[in-house]
Amino acid sequence: MNACGSDSTVNSHQTNSESAKPSSTIIVPIPQTIVTEQPVMLRIEGTRWVRPDGTQKNLKGVNLGNWLMQEFWMMGQGANGIDDQCKLEALLDQRFGYAERERLYRLFRQNWMRSRDWDQIAQFGLNVVRLPFIWSVIEDEKKPRTLRADAWEYLDDAITQAEQRGMHVILDLHGAVGSQGWEHHSGCAGKNLYWNSAEYQERTIWLWQQVAGRYKDRAAVAGYSLLNEPWGASPEVMAREIKRLYQAVRAVDRNHVIILPGHSSGIAAYGNPAEQGMQNYAFEIHPYPGFFGWAQPSLQVHLDWLRCGGIGLNGSTGVCEWQVRLKNLNAALFVGEFQPWAGLGPELGGQITRVTYDTYATLGWAATSWSYKLLSNNGGQGNGTWGLVTNQSGQAIPALNFQTASLAEIEALFTLFGSIPYEPQQAVKAWMTSAVAPEPFGRP
Repeated sequence: MNACGSDSTVNSHQTNSESAKPSSTIIVPIPQTIVTEQPVMLRIEGTRWVRPDGTQKNLKGVNLGNWLMQEFWMMGQGANGIDDQCKLEALLDQRFGYAERERLYRLFRQNWMRSRDWDQIAQFGLNVVRLPFIWSVIEDEKKPRTLRADAWEYLDDAITQAEQRGMHVILDLHGAVGSQGWEHHSGCAGKNLYWNSAEYQERTIWLWQQVAGRYKDRAAVAGYSLLNEPWGASPEVMAREIKRLYQAVRAVDRNHVIILPGHSSGIAAYGNPAEQGMQNYAFEIHPYPGFFGWAQPSLQVHLDWLRCGGIGLNGSTGVCEWQVRLKNLNAALFVGEFQPWAGLGPELGGQITRVTYDTYATLGWAATSWSYKLLSNNGGQGNGTWGLVTNQSGQAIPALNFQTASLAEIEALFTLFGSIPYEPQQAVKAWMTSAVAPEPFGRP
């Protein structure tokens, strides 16, 4: 199972500290009323995300993975060679024709996120969603630099649904035309054609200017994440291209925060963007303690990361190192992806999740975990899936062979995504909405 990777300044984190022990202090969550506020236009002030009046806005949220950019492991699929969105689109075109493929994708998208899903997110006490989308949601793939007839249907709906529940939205171009990396989560695995194509780069500039032109005055949009994990190029090439995208967006939209993605090797290639005339921006990183070569899910790995108790790559001391780095740059941060509850068991997972969000908020960082929903072939949260919600145990998601499945079987699968009974991660929900915070690491 793969999700988006982490920043390598912490990805190779190894701890030299003693094994952590859970706190003996017994604290139980105390439910409180979830208070929402109408979204307002946010900006960056120094190292913080703030409202127009200068007060800090603590953005705590989640990614809407697999909705507008498919990742097959998140919906119990991926066998028989069809394991990314490009492959499925091509197969459906071959088997049923383009028009029928378009109809099936509409069915999928209408069912993956429904009103019940937006309500669930609100019940976790979250106030921002990161919305990963692939370029072809906006641009007509048959007519480059032309908007699809339904180009704004899903983004408009997401922003409206979020706004109605007091949430912000961060728009994230997860898959650029040509793909900006080798990974499946850029849309087409093994391609990475973006960096060597001036045409693809110019079309991406065009796309972002369309997005920025539409939403430049929309307060519920917290920011634009220009390119997810653009690691198919060197850090220097990445930084140069992202700066071009920044300038293109700024030519259209002077209001919104623009989010600069980190490379797998960090953010050093940008230098100090403020000294280059850039304003109202934040850096983005994806730290995954316990995954992708960074130890295993445990109390200890989260303790080291959040309380700076271990020594990692090049002497890294967890969030403390990032705090110093950002203070020196006088820059803000967006933790665009992280996974604090999976594999820890329900109660510890819930406690670590709350403490992680609280730590990031104390530092002034916006944060969205990966991910809201993961549906599996067996169902059930077990020891902690990667979804705040999953399908109930025994409510199976069938694994289709898209090479041979009938049209009716594919339709039934996509429809099932919108109706299958859910099993939320209840401990995460309880702790995220509790009036008191847990102390999984013990009292300081």
